[in-house]
Amino acid sequence: LRPCPRLDGDQQRGRSLLITIEPWTWSKDWRITPPELKNGILSGKYDANMQAICNLVGQMKSPVTIRWAQEMEDTNGRFTWANWAPKDWIAAYKREVDVCRKAAPAAKYMWSPKGVEGLEKYYPGDNYVDVIGLSVFGLQKKDNDEVGRDRTFEETLKPGYDRVAKFNKPVIVAELGYVGKQDYVSKWADDSRKSYAEFPALTSVVYFNQKEVWPWLGGYGLPDWRVTQHVLP
Repeated sequence: LRPCPRLDGDQQRGRSLLITIEPWTWSKDWRITPPELKNGILSGKYDANMQAICNLVGQMKSPVTIRWAQEMEDTNGRFTWANWAPKDWIAAYKREVDVCRKAAPAAKYMWSPKGVEGLEKYYPGDNYVDVIGLSVFGLQKKDNDEVGRDRTFEETLKPGYDRVAKFNKPVIVAELGYVGKQDYVSKWADDSRKSYAEFPALTSVVYFNQKEVWPWLGGYGLPDWRVTQHVLP
């Protein structure tokens, strides 16, 4: 992550930046254990890493929102920082925000659960959350296997939205993706751009234009969310 003309040029276009910071290990061949990561963060071992990132954020001219260690309530083992005891994740999140605020005082902070049951245990408090992010993905084959029909964007968003609405913060779909036949993809594309009376706090969606790197449970492999690949033959 570094300031560059392309990023700061977004200011002239009226754009803002969402930066997701994932506390992975540097090595691709070795993953730090959850206790090691937790203890390292809480002891201040990684403060310098966060400081270095946020020093760069503080130099950016465009409005920036920091999204740190998302989907913390997920239990499938994907993220080293997920499924911790809530008090430990909250303490880690607060520490990172406190470090970043000193270097990038104008930045905003996004608390970004996956949207599943139990997320409220990880809420760090209003003073540490400017906006809430949610993950919303549509996989046509999974929909039909589970409920015998296509799910809609609205239907998929609603459970997570209902769980976070009580916090009275703006809501963004921080990761949106959909894969299926042309009709399915076209409907999701159209529906994700609509306004919904039942989602008054929803302000925007951000498309996740990447191929999945973690296999979906149920044998669905690695869905390719990229807009050049997400229409299936």
